[in-house]
Amino acid sequence: MDVASALARIESSLVDVPAGKVVIGSDLDTVRAELAAPDLAGVEPAWLLKEVPRRTVEVPAFRIMRHLLTVAQVRALEPETSIPPVLEGGPDHPATVGAEQTFALCEALSILLGTPVRLPTEEEWVRAARGDDLRTYPWGDEWSPDRANLVYAGRGTTSPVGEFPLGASAFGLLDMVGNADELTSTRYAAFPGAPAEVPEREDWAFSPYITKGGSYLHARDLARCDRRHGIYSPGEPLGIRLVVR
Repeated sequence: MDVASALARIESSLVDVPAGKVVIGSDLDTVRAELAAPDLAGVEPAWLLKEVPRRTVEVPAFRIMRHLLTVAQVRALEPETSIPPVLEGGPDHPATVGAEQTFALCEALSILLGTPVRLPTEEEWVRAARGDDLRTYPWGDEWSPDRANLVYAGRGTTSPVGEFPLGASAFGLLDMVGNADELTSTRYAAFPGAPAEVPEREDWAFSPYITKGGSYLHARDLARCDRRHGIYSPGEPLGIRLVVR
């Protein structure tokens, strides 16, 4: 794949997400139900209370990639961006790079494409996953382990992008759950009106940015649209899903 092909694949994968309202966050009843679930033993209340309270926000229209950026695409772009991918798998696996490299890649692609390229905000990510309803997971309300490359798949590594079509989101985006945790451009902060015990900042995290969806290392709790995660390990695989305006 050459640079032109890599750029063309980015543009051809873009999905138009219309402007609309989206529900962000959870209520306390949802958090209590999750903490009581037998399969989530070990999940700490502090992890989920960061989702409280629930609110509705308006999100302007945007264009976002259906697939995560692949190793082949980032490798082809390397002569122009000087950003090598961290190889987790084959050329059709998601490219995983560090947070700072991801922002540098967005800057380089903005120049190459002649239009702003960036990461989605947390609100845009949830809008692309959830659409117009209150679905728990990008595909709906029912949990199913065969819809994403989470720890249950037993892969122990990334999988080719788009290999789990049953996990498609409200707007048809793939791999929004599992495979590689997705970095957003939203810095972690407690939601307005959050419980008093929720920290305003997470100074112990390796990056200040919110991640969504979890990776092959994670369990069901990270599959929910409302789950707020972060970079708590220096080797955590981060996938790249670009917004191109």
